[in-house]
Amino acid sequence: MRFQFTREIARRSLCFVGLLVVVNSAIAQEEPPAGGRGGRGGRGGRGNTREFLGLGPAPDAAAAKKGEPLYAQNCSVCHGENARGSQGPNLVRSVVVLHDENDETMGPVIKSGRPQGGMPPFPQLSAEDIHNIDQYVKLQIELAANRGTYGATYGDLRNKVTGDAAAGQVFFGAHCTQCHSVTGDLAKIGAKFQQAAQLQQRFLWPATPGPQKGSVTTPSGEKVTGTLLKNDDFIVALRDSAGAFHEWPKSQVKLEVDDKLSGHRAILPLYSNADIHNMTAYLVTLK
Repeated sequence: MRFQFTREIARRSLCFVGLLVVVNSAIAQEEPPAGGRGGRGGRGGRGNTREFLGLGPAPDAAAAKKGEPLYAQNCSVCHGENARGSQGPNLVRSVVVLHDENDETMGPVIKSGRPQGGMPPFPQLSAEDIHNIDQYVKLQIELAANRGTYGATYGDLRNKVTGDAAAGQVFFGAHCTQCHSVTGDLAKIGAKFQQAAQLQQRFLWPATPGPQKGSVTTPSGEKVTGTLLKNDDFIVALRDSAGAFHEWPKSQVKLEVDDKLSGHRAILPLYSNADIHNMTAYLVTLK
C-alpha cells in the first residue's frame, strides 16, 4: 500500500511514538512480564500489547543481527549508534521507518539516498543487506517501545566493559582535553551512570547544552534567527528574539545551526570501534 503523508499525519506519527514508549513502559511497571515471547503480543508476554500499541510485525531477530554491523558501517555516523540520531535524524521516530512493513519505504531511501537532505545513496548494498538494516532499525523501535521489559535481559550486556582503559586515556588526552577535564566537568563521571553503555552513548552523542539556536534563510532571501523548536525530516520551526513563531517545510529553506557540539561531531569519524570501547573503559574508572 502506498501512503500520501500530510504534515499533520507526520506530526501525529511522531507524537504517537513518544506516547507508545510511555504507555508501554507504564504497562510493564503495572504487571511484571512473563518469560519468553508471548504470541502476537511481542516481548513481555502480554497477548494484546502489540495490537494495542499499533506496532507492526515483530522484527526478525536473525536478520537484525546480520544488519547490526551493516548499520554500524554505513549508517551509525549520521543516525547514531542505536538509530537515535546524530547529524542525521532519529530513525526510531521517523515516519519513513514507522510506515514501512516490507522494505517498501526504507529500501528506496537507503538505496538512492536523499541528496536534498545530505544523505548519500548506497547502491552497493544488496536487497538482503537493506532488509537486514531495516530489521535492525525496527528492533531499535521494539526495544524503545518495550524499554520497561528488557532491562533484565539486556542489563548485563549493556554494563559490559571490554576496552583498554590505558589506551582510552591516551585517546582522551589527544582529542578531548581542549574542552574537557577529568578533574573539572568530567570529575567522577564514571559514578554518574549505572551502565557503561549509557556513558558510552553520552560521550558519543551528548545532549545539546541548552536551547539550540539557528538561522533560516527563506526562498526570498529573508534570514530569520532564533531558538530552534523543531528540526526533523519535514519541518523547521523557531521562535525569534521578539517571540514570534515561524515554521517552514524543511525542503524549502536553508538552515544553519549554532552547533555547540561541533567538536563531538568532528571526532565521530575518527573513532574506531576499539577507540570507542577504550574510551568507555577509561571513563568508567573516573569515580
